[in-house]
Amino acid sequence: MVNYNTIHDNGSSPYGAGDPYYSQSTGYIAPVPQPKKGTSNWVKFGIPIAVIVIAGAVVGAILGIRASKSSDDSSSTSGASSSNPSDVVSVKAEVGRFATATNSEFMVPVYPSTTNAAAYTVPTFVDTSDSSLAWPSDPWQPANPSVTSLRSEHPRLIAPAYMWEALPTLIKNDPYLTGWNATIFGNASDYYSADPVAYVMDGDSGILDNAREVKMRIKAFCYVYRMTNDTKWADRAWMEVQNAAGNGTTTFGPDEDKWNNAHFLDTAEFAAAFAIAYDWLFDVLTDEQKSQIRYTVNLYALGPGVSTYTDSTNYYGWWQKNTTGNWNCVCNGGLTLASLAILDEDETGNAATLLGLTVDNALQNCVYAVSDDGTWKETANYWYFGTTGHAEMSASLITATGSALGMLDTNENFYKTGDFHMYNYGPTSKFDWGDHGPNKFSSTANSVLFYGAQYDQPTYTLFQREQADAAEPFGMFWYDPTVTGAYWNGKALDAFFDADLDQWTSMRSSWTDPDALFVAMKAGKNQGLQTHNDLDCGDFVLDALGTRWAGEYGSGDYRSTDYFSNDTQTSDRWLYFRKRTEGQSTLLINAANQDVAAAPKILNSGSSGTKQGSSTVLSVDKTDTAFWVADMTSAYFDATSVKRGVRLLNGRKQVLIQDEVDVSASLQWRMHTNATVTASGSTATLERDGKKLEMTILSPSGASTDPTPPDPDQENPGITIVIIELEAGTHSIEVLFNPQWDDVDFVTPSSVALDDWSLTSHN
Repeated sequence: MVNYNTIHDNGSSPYGAGDPYYSQSTGYIAPVPQPKKGTSNWVKFGIPIAVIVIAGAVVGAILGIRASKSSDDSSSTSGASSSNPSDVVSVKAEVGRFATATNSEFMVPVYPSTTNAAAYTVPTFVDTSDSSLAWPSDPWQPANPSVTSLRSEHPRLIAPAYMWEALPTLIKNDPYLTGWNATIFGNASDYYSADPVAYVMDGDSGILDNAREVKMRIKAFCYVYRMTNDTKWADRAWMEVQNAAGNGTTTFGPDEDKWNNAHFLDTAEFAAAFAIAYDWLFDVLTDEQKSQIRYTVNLYALGPGVSTYTDSTNYYGWWQKNTTGNWNCVCNGGLTLASLAILDEDETGNAATLLGLTVDNALQNCVYAVSDDGTWKETANYWYFGTTGHAEMSASLITATGSALGMLDTNENFYKTGDFHMYNYGPTSKFDWGDHGPNKFSSTANSVLFYGAQYDQPTYTLFQREQADAAEPFGMFWYDPTVTGAYWNGKALDAFFDADLDQWTSMRSSWTDPDALFVAMKAGKNQGLQTHNDLDCGDFVLDALGTRWAGEYGSGDYRSTDYFSNDTQTSDRWLYFRKRTEGQSTLLINAANQDVAAAPKILNSGSSGTKQGSSTVLSVDKTDTAFWVADMTSAYFDATSVKRGVRLLNGRKQVLIQDEVDVSASLQWRMHTNATVTASGSTATLERDGKKLEMTILSPSGASTDPTPPDPDQENPGITIVIIELEAGTHSIEVLFNPQWDDVDFVTPSSVALDDWSLTSHN
């Protein structure tokens, strides 16, 4: 029997020092019993504790290992989509949620190894007005939507009254909504018995964690109140409101700048939280309580917000100018939600003033945080904060004004960011380069549910509904329950993201096999990423056999001196190991950082074009492959030429990483791993989570010893760096990765120059 549990345990994570992957309490499918695994160290801080040096040598022999192959050879789209509402009802009743478990180490869904042609059809939204399957149409359809001409009644943010009225029936008939609803109730119960969120100033990170936790709780309390009409939940939400306003039983920050305008993200998230409380509890709040909320929001958020826009000496509004990232989306979003919530009753004029400013500014900045290829212009983790702010603002404009007012279509490529998120995820984790950010709390990936519905992308909806962070109040209304099919049916295994800023690739052997091979690599620029990046051209991650073999450190200590100072070559940011080139799985030349002015070029890429079919089990021909080659010469000071390529071999069972360099200084090839590493000549055996992977140097024939790692600025327990060290000169470095599958005959590829790589070059 599948069990949908509640997760809520951040008591051991003090503000600023918690797990960067933490998101709000979520509903997930109780994992099947399995041997206990160690916690992934990619979410921990520090400097490596070991260095392994592999001596380079030409390998004349290779180990032969046998493995079973899957019986299903489905490698293309299969299973016709169904447009019959009765079929959708039948599948929901018989199959329920597709994922049958959650991997407890990596918190990713686990799918059964099966073929279900009736359920795993081509993704689609069924066109139906059946009230048991679909949201009703909004009865309010303004002829000329305007940012200050609003729906007269409350709620008007995210979920108007007609959606609340329809929700119970949809919950009854949809297994995902059923599970999420139960989880939200469970989370609200957990929060109910906890003390109100305490004020903790976390250095330069301010009180952002406080704000997002308050928002997370208020959303849950308000949701449960509206679903039950039990005023105890409204009372508990009001307790959180009073506390964050400084009117609770304990002190909450200073009187004059309680919501920390200097770090305006904090202000915006508090504003959004109070907006939801005001709007979703409007029918139960007294006039005095509403007045208090308006007073507090104007004093600590909207008034300062107007100042950031109208006072040229107010530096706190720096995020309004050429800031295509999460700051602009979150700050404009919070101010917009609060202004929409109180506009009718606001006597200060702040709400109307801001609504004349925030939307236009977001259209100039926030919406362009997505590159032409869908990549978020900061990092994969900051995508969560930015898209949450964007989705909340867009959704609230739709429900309050009748239109997104350009938030969804000004950037014609914004819709692609759902694909960015999907391809960024491997079988265990994201390709999470750069900073991971603070605790997520109220920031989830449910923007993907919103984008799925708004952009008619059922694949997005089907992907996100299986994820551990899907169970939260906004997702209940962004999810389109008419969706049917399997997200993997017809989904290409490989993707190439070629926008100049980021330049990265994602390759895999399956979307649904928990043991699938996954490799992702990036080139991209070292500037222009809102000072959240690393100096990491050539960096990569590698998954296989249900674990991660090469990974990312993530954020350094945000409270470190000048951590966010700038991204110039001499910035103190690049003094910190996790941000330096030596902290990345790439090439280190002359023990120096990469050039911040790097402008790599993608030289070539290719894929067999394989798409997964309806089955969760996929096997491919031995010649099935993908490859990607980048010129990274501009990233290095002591090099005439630096090229790096990655390709899949042997039916996507092996990985080859090849570097061709002409350097005038010493060189290190570096890979960072949580695995236990045993080196023997040209081979290294990695062991983790009871699995093994062998790395073999096919070229060059010799290497020197490794220098001592730099003095640590943070601890990195359990990390080993695998290093190949070479002197100045011209080299071709070819490293073969062989995950130790059962019953696989490994191949030793021919040595082919990167310029000559093609789909058939290694057959």
